[in-house]
Amino acid sequence: MSASPPPSVSPGEYLSAPEPDALKPAGPTPSQSRFQVDLVTESAGDCGTTVGYDSSPPEYVAEPPPDGLRDSVSGGEEAKGRFRVVNFAASSPDAAPAETAQNGDTVMSEGSLHSSTGGQQHHHYDTHTNTYYLRTFGHNTIDAVPKIDFYRQTAAPLGEKLIRPTLSELHDELDKEPFEDGFANGEELTPAEESAAKDVSESKGVVKFGWIKGVLVRCMLNIWGVMLFIRMTWIVGQAGIAYSCIIVIMATVVTTITGCSTSAIATNGFVRGGGAYYLISRSLGPEFGGSIGLIFAFANAVAVAMYVVGFAETVVELLMDSGLLMIDQTNDIRVIGTITVILLLGISVAGMEWEAKAQIFLLVILITAIFNYFIGSFIAVDLKKKFGFFSYDAGILAENFGPDFRGQTFFSVFSIFFPAATGILAGANISGDLADPQMAIPKGTLLAILITGLVYVGVAISAGACIVRDATGIESNFTLISNCTDAACKYGYDFSSCRPTVEGEVSSCKFGLHNDFQVMSVVSGFSPLISAGIFSATLSSALASLVSAPKVFQALCKDNIYPGIAIFGKGYGKNNEPLRGYFLTFGIALAFILIAELNVIAPIISNFFLASYALINFSVFHASLANSPGWRPSFKYYNMWVSLAGAILCCVVMFIINWWAALLTNVIVLSLYIYVSYKKPDVNWGSSTQALTYHQALTHSLQLCGVADHIKTFRPQCLVMTGAPNSRPAILHLVHAFTKNVGLMLCGHVRILTHMFPIAALADFNPLVFFSKCYPDEDDDGKAHTQPLLKKDKKSPTVPLNVADQRLLDASQQFQQKQGKGTVDVWWLFDDGGLTLLIPYLIANKKKWKDCKIRVFIGGKINRIDHDRRAMATLLSKFRIDFSDITVLGDINTKPKSEGLTEFAQMIEPYKLREDDMEQEAAEKLKSEEPWRITDNELELYKAKGNRQIRLNELLKEHSSTANLIVMSMPLARKGAVSSALYMAWLDTLSKDLPPILLVRGNHQSVLTFYS
Repeated sequence: MSASPPPSVSPGEYLSAPEPDALKPAGPTPSQSRFQVDLVTESAGDCGTTVGYDSSPPEYVAEPPPDGLRDSVSGGEEAKGRFRVVNFAASSPDAAPAETAQNGDTVMSEGSLHSSTGGQQHHHYDTHTNTYYLRTFGHNTIDAVPKIDFYRQTAAPLGEKLIRPTLSELHDELDKEPFEDGFANGEELTPAEESAAKDVSESKGVVKFGWIKGVLVRCMLNIWGVMLFIRMTWIVGQAGIAYSCIIVIMATVVTTITGCSTSAIATNGFVRGGGAYYLISRSLGPEFGGSIGLIFAFANAVAVAMYVVGFAETVVELLMDSGLLMIDQTNDIRVIGTITVILLLGISVAGMEWEAKAQIFLLVILITAIFNYFIGSFIAVDLKKKFGFFSYDAGILAENFGPDFRGQTFFSVFSIFFPAATGILAGANISGDLADPQMAIPKGTLLAILITGLVYVGVAISAGACIVRDATGIESNFTLISNCTDAACKYGYDFSSCRPTVEGEVSSCKFGLHNDFQVMSVVSGFSPLISAGIFSATLSSALASLVSAPKVFQALCKDNIYPGIAIFGKGYGKNNEPLRGYFLTFGIALAFILIAELNVIAPIISNFFLASYALINFSVFHASLANSPGWRPSFKYYNMWVSLAGAILCCVVMFIINWWAALLTNVIVLSLYIYVSYKKPDVNWGSSTQALTYHQALTHSLQLCGVADHIKTFRPQCLVMTGAPNSRPAILHLVHAFTKNVGLMLCGHVRILTHMFPIAALADFNPLVFFSKCYPDEDDDGKAHTQPLLKKDKKSPTVPLNVADQRLLDASQQFQQKQGKGTVDVWWLFDDGGLTLLIPYLIANKKKWKDCKIRVFIGGKINRIDHDRRAMATLLSKFRIDFSDITVLGDINTKPKSEGLTEFAQMIEPYKLREDDMEQEAAEKLKSEEPWRITDNELELYKAKGNRQIRLNELLKEHSSTANLIVMSMPLARKGAVSSALYMAWLDTLSKDLPPILLVRGNHQSVLTFYS
């Protein structure tokens, strides 16, 4: 019975008519089904049809359903092929909708697109439950409009992945049941994806940081560090104001280039946790990423010890000044360092939110200390003059403008300063805890580099303009000598006695830029604030490194690059905190704190950081060079050549800082790279290495198209007719033996198609075709078997194979095993260009065949055997091919034995035409229908050639019955003159009862040459 059309209703009524629960069909929930269709139920007793329509805007008039959807189904059964358009408006007319409708389409708000991270309501729907687009073009369709959820990864943290209908689904009928398992084509989640999806589902309420708290604050704290307070003034004393500014600018240039490269990678797609490791591994692949990730995590762990020891040394100096040492200087450093690192571990384990609050507190102290110094530099105090501080003076500025190196050089001073600039990845290292890494990393990193660079330059100029290089610390109460020319002379102080008279001698004075590392405390308005700044700088850097190392190591563990470390990748709590990684980092840091001698390890750590910067810069250059369509960073202020220059600069700075540490770093990175390359982790991240490989292969292929083939560059290109490769392993292994790292091997299978389509072919591909003698039967549908020759059931108990199966198994594996001492016999009967000789030469050079010697057999005459042997030996020596023996066969044309003739006649008997036993017309008809049949005329015409094959088989049995492999010139048959049955009979007779034999016939173009 045909249902009547629905009554006419106004557009507004569609918005307030939610479908009753009773009409909702049973079946998988939206979260269970990938390809789900909500069906429309109809009442069998009523003529009307209850249909839920989509919520249309007031100006949009919904069409009635097409006639094909009006057939009712008795008994309340679900009507197949009908689609319910889900109403996304609020259930009540008064409720405000979460999204707006435009042109009949629901537009998701930005908050709903990122609902899982923003803590907002998360919509669970899929491509067919959420069918608001079904009427976009005025008719029912399951074809999806563009949507962000189609492009998410399986376990995307920003929302659920939707899977668009496939082409086959669009071509199929629409009246199919929903998939029972919720997935089409068996696309179930892998265990790793299920785990990731579980983590995502439990990640609501996580703490995410913006660009200021997450990146800017951390980078500024790491870049400033203790170098600002206890080494910057010493650098000004050594290098002068001009060179100090150049040193700061040089370091800033390197870090700025690296920051731009980091920004480019970070904005080329969604960035997950892992910092530098994630950026490098997803750009250059697991080999570089895995090697740099391990040493970068280790460097951060040891950096914790460096910063904590720096803090402990400052505390111990204060205790020494007060006479409050507990044990002795070294052990006090160990005690204070251990207590400090335990407190920092507690802050880190408490959670990222507490750690971020601690960083903000430390930054406030640090900025206060910097302002305290600058304010104090304007206040001239007479009591401070004896320590070398006279406030701003043009004479002091001029005197300190140039360098005064004492036991140092420009590059040695630069190497001391540069580690201060190695904190630019502090924000990127917690990329997984950033709300929007693509915005936060570029803005926070580059702004931190700018601010800290300006502060360093400001401190250099300020210190050089108000502090002299040497001061005695003694009040001047005597008359100045007449030849005093220093800038302090006009203030009544003569510090000329402090200057060393011999190169390399240490100054006798303890104050001034050269001699007092704590001179900023003298200049400051309130000196305890400088000590607080030093504490803040060391503790903040230690805390940032203590957080960075476990985060990077956790990402490395989750990728399973190295065995045995996955235990440290487990996360805990809503923030997925790597607690095990924290304790591992704590253990490493504590070990180096107890050593208390970090002067040797410090250069290696700096080089580890620089190696990471170099690879980040190289990643941008590599990705730009590959020119992959997927390389589309939204950060545009980068250049591939500038990034390459940045990578080179990082490598140069590594050797400037410490040449042996740079060499050690390169050896470690190279060793880890080789290890990861050897292990070949099963990952595919779409790296630029893969993109560049494709680009280079395409470029070189196009170049080869314009270059003619040359004999010296000939490489075998083999088309192996294996069908399914595992069904004929012997021929596959044999061809692989001489094509591995030398030529090309393609596996092929012949299928008879009713329609032929043009396909693209390899340029200049002239294949050598290989096929085996026996083929497995085909299935009823014409498809060849794809199973291996012998399939073993894993669940069944082990039973011995019968004789036939054992022989088949041995034959299939004979070329996979190492060949013992034996021979490869080459029967070079006809000159085909040298291919018959080249293939056994390539085989004999392989490792599995190295114990096999080449023996050459040629045809000749009885009276010229010695001459032919010498001629062939001369030819082989010119070809530079080693051989063990040459045999000249002078009796090839001897008549074969009668047994062989009889067997050959019996073999071809079923294939003969027997035209003498039938009418001529019937014989011609049969020949046209079955052209493979052998005629009597054909047998008589090629009798001599057939006898030769029988005779050659006898000679092969006589000379080569014990050979590991026989390579022989394949006989040819005239096209259209020799039937296929006769030719195959020749080949079968030739190879009967012999070791493995390879019949070869080149295209009679030379593949060997003795010219250079």
